[in-house]
Amino acid sequence: MTAAFMDLVDVTIVNVAIPSIQRDAGATFSQIQWITAGYALAFAAGLVTGGRLGDIHGRKRLFLIGIGGFTVASALCGFAAGPEMLVAARILQGAMAALMVPQVLSIVHATFPAHERGKVFGLFGAIVGLGAVSGPLLGALLIEWDLFGLGWRPIFLINLPVGIAGLVLGRRFITESRAPHALRLDLVGVALVTLGLLMLLYPLTRGRELGWPLWGYVSMAGALVVLGALVAYERRKTRIDGSPLIELSLFRVKSFAAGIAVQTVFGVGLGVFFLVWTLYMQFGLGWSELRAGLTGVPFSIAVSVAAGVSVQKLVPRFGRKVLQAGALVMAAGVLLYVWESERYGMAIASWQMALPLVVMGAGMGLIVAPLTDAILSEVPREHSGSASGLISTVQQMGNALGLGLVSVVFFGTMDDRLAGMTDDRPARAEIGPAFANAFQNSLGWVAAVLLAIFLLMFALPKRPTGQQEPPEERESANERVPELVS
Repeated sequence: MTAAFMDLVDVTIVNVAIPSIQRDAGATFSQIQWITAGYALAFAAGLVTGGRLGDIHGRKRLFLIGIGGFTVASALCGFAAGPEMLVAARILQGAMAALMVPQVLSIVHATFPAHERGKVFGLFGAIVGLGAVSGPLLGALLIEWDLFGLGWRPIFLINLPVGIAGLVLGRRFITESRAPHALRLDLVGVALVTLGLLMLLYPLTRGRELGWPLWGYVSMAGALVVLGALVAYERRKTRIDGSPLIELSLFRVKSFAAGIAVQTVFGVGLGVFFLVWTLYMQFGLGWSELRAGLTGVPFSIAVSVAAGVSVQKLVPRFGRKVLQAGALVMAAGVLLYVWESERYGMAIASWQMALPLVVMGAGMGLIVAPLTDAILSEVPREHSGSASGLISTVQQMGNALGLGLVSVVFFGTMDDRLAGMTDDRPARAEIGPAFANAFQNSLGWVAAVLLAIFLLMFALPKRPTGQQEPPEERESANERVPELVS
């Protein structure tokens, strides 16, 4: 949970610091985009491999390597001499996170029996909310305090004590686990999945900046061919030695296949929302990092509370209806945010944003924790690393797709002159409304994505098996509330 917290804080803290990095480091918008997208690309490209390496060589071992490397990469980010070095260090940080993060869910899946995992995933959901609270607030405070005149750099250096604590705690308390059968790393599969993801995500990330060149469309089409070749090769690899990178049999598990589809689309919506939200508040409305960070607190608290309640109280009783309700509630919050942004315009205040943010946060909390449990509920333990890697991969792939779509749904609605990041005060009257209009357009897309997620959720099992009680408690549970047990 320490590692999950550190990863979540690192992602959210960077969004708040974007204006400060752009101003102090002299970074272009392209470099700013790469500070976020480069991390996401490296993370997404390495997650499947990271999860499988944990299955083969031990999840504890890979976890410790990943958290150690993540800490070192954070130090490199904090001491970066320029935007180019910062981008490179962020890519390294994403690669190390790809070794660390898949082990979190796979260690949980391998350590706890099914009837206990719901509580653990409830805690995981609360950590998601806590990370979302801590990131923007901590980032805003660190920039506001300007510790030792370091400006934005402490937002990365703060990972050092947390990472060291994670290493010490992980070494002492985590029990080693791995797949029961000897496996070998599928190097051809690693090459194919990495190549396919980069061919798909790189053009989406750079497309608008480069004027959507023909090679970008060719690359994205070629990515589908490469990923198709990956599937064919993995089938052959399974027949030959039973040691594929991606365990394709997982997709025959209905809950896993449906959950992966939901996770991907959900990642797209979140990737769009969080970046345009930051740009809207800080560049459109001209708010400080601290004000933007404080504005997000109601959202984060709502996520944390709803995540804990959904897994422990609601899902055991109502099953997948809780997740579907979460999608609709979140969509309602998004539409309410659009309405308030249009009504109050540039005069909108933080307290006026509180209601839509609480509604959105509650909806997100109803989804994040139970969705993970639903996806993993029927996965065999020996494939937990591969499954966890795939969950994180598709989420990050969705986030990267969302970041790429920001170029279309946000900046595509603005004139290039207004899209430029400027602190020129006389231009604020033009820049602000342009950012607000682009924000409203983007949120319309996010609402459409959430409605698509609602429909996809009909393919999820009505009740995750991980929410069932242990055998000795079933009899009393049947007497108390018959509908609790499927």
